[in-house]
Amino acid sequence: MKASENFKNAIEKYLSGLAQGDAAFAPHYAKASKNLESCLDYIGGEVKKTGLCAFDNQEIFDMAVKYYTDDSIGTPAPVAYKAVVQTPAPADLFSQPEIPVTKMQTEPFLPIKKDVKPAVQTALTLFDI
Repeated sequence: MKASENFKNAIEKYLSGLAQGDAAFAPHYAKASKNLESCLDYIGGEVKKTGLCAFDNQEIFDMAVKYYTDDSIGTPAPVAYKAVVQTPAPADLFSQPEIPVTKMQTEPFLPIKKDVKPAVQTALTLFDI
């Protein structure tokens, strides 16, 4: 598997930041038997097992942490896949999201004509008395 540099960098940045801030994770991250390439292969295999095509960032990061902390995970087989890393757009409270237009109707809308009958008055009013 040849992961994109953005994907590798995102995983590596997360794991190194976690190792610096979490003393319990740091020894797992420093293991000689674990490396980033095998971690990426493990993530690819786990994603393939699910059959899904979209994941939250945290789900992928959790898979990477599990690879380093679970000693029963050996060297996974390489999996061919394409990983896309997108950063979420900043929230803008003053504009609405753009709605993509897929197909425009070329014919004008014609109003539907219905025969409207006046309602029959069954109740008495003050003027009927």
